[in-house]
Amino acid sequence: MDKQQDILAALLGAARAAGADAADALLVNSVSASVSYRLGKLEDLERAESSDLGLRVFVGRRVAFISTTDFSRDTIDALPGRVVAMAKLAPEDKFAGLAPKERLARELPSLDLEDAQEPSADTLIERARDVEAAAMAVPGIANSEGGGASFQRNAIAFATSEGFFGRYAATTHSVGVAVLAGEGVDMQMDHDSASARHAGDLEAAEQVGKRAADRAVSKLNPRKIKSQRLPIVFAPRVSNGLIGHLSSAISGNSIARGVSFLKDAMGQKIFAAGIRVVDDPHRMRGLRSKPFDGEGVANKRRALIEDGVLTTWLLDCASARQLGLETTGHAARGTGGPPAPSPTNLYMEAGRLSPEALIADIKEGLYVTDLMGMGVNQVTGDYSRGAAGFWIENGCVAFPVAEVTIAGNLKDMFTNLTPADDLMFRYSVNAPTLRVEGMTVAGA
Repeated sequence: MDKQQDILAALLGAARAAGADAADALLVNSVSASVSYRLGKLEDLERAESSDLGLRVFVGRRVAFISTTDFSRDTIDALPGRVVAMAKLAPEDKFAGLAPKERLARELPSLDLEDAQEPSADTLIERARDVEAAAMAVPGIANSEGGGASFQRNAIAFATSEGFFGRYAATTHSVGVAVLAGEGVDMQMDHDSASARHAGDLEAAEQVGKRAADRAVSKLNPRKIKSQRLPIVFAPRVSNGLIGHLSSAISGNSIARGVSFLKDAMGQKIFAAGIRVVDDPHRMRGLRSKPFDGEGVANKRRALIEDGVLTTWLLDCASARQLGLETTGHAARGTGGPPAPSPTNLYMEAGRLSPEALIADIKEGLYVTDLMGMGVNQVTGDYSRGAAGFWIENGCVAFPVAEVTIAGNLKDMFTNLTPADDLMFRYSVNAPTLRVEGMTVAGA
């Protein structure tokens, strides 16, 4: 840590000496390893290490960025002068600037994001082999796209010319598989994966593999349905997409540019009463947890939706200045560009009904397990995506359905949405099973 702090302090000092009025610097050290396994044979085994350094400088209201993966003395020494020269030629940006000093994080919470033990190559091979073997053992599975396992560690150090220095490290263990069921022209593919900060929290490879295979087999012999309006039930692995669309719509950049269908919705009820959507950067071992944001600002848990009402935008410093507001501590950044607003551990809180109870009164409907395409217009809220899943008849899942398109408008979908009680934290964005009334299904 001392070496990282010394590197960044020296870089910032050199930038000031070269003519910068203010600067910040980001250092990212990464280690990654991955294994792929297919049809019982090892296909790939890779390991990589990298370091990236980024420097942002301000000359008045002019700003420039520079980054490098070359840590030779000559390269590092040349960075400050080059980027200051770039900044002097850049157009003025009246919203540019470091985070206000009073908003910088002073105490960094311990979030237990780093697993001290890196898995061996043998451990990764075992995980990849086991996840595929468990999937291939399920009757009806005919082929495999491959199983895989990976590990990544990122150590992040950030400093500003205002005196802030923060550092944290985070690890991620992952395992996943994709397999095909059936034969001939009637083949169906599905997949599953799991990720965790610590190996001890990673779901067993055998469970992941079996779930992927069961999903593939359950999709065999799908039927087509006619076009109609129906209640749609989104399974948890796709329901989180709706929450992702919400976060994009309330991003400060979109609001400042006026290109969001929620640009005038602050303080308004956009979900049903009782619904709560939370962003929590301090979730212990969370997949997107971090002790401070990408500008060094203190972050905290926030309810973005409270009792159905939109309470805040997602703001970094620049978008906050554009809107005449204060940052919400949602800046994210890489080494080569400006910060931008982004959520952390985002989720919709669980409802009161079980998934079975949520479906029980549906005479005819669609349970969606897969979504395809990116047919979402963030300006108008229009939503149209390819889908597959299962027909619901008299409150029960009846048969698999494929080759349909579901459509609606996100404003209407949010208003007519009901969450089940089965929230689980499997991804960086999570939601329980969600029921949305009155969507259009385009089928045969």
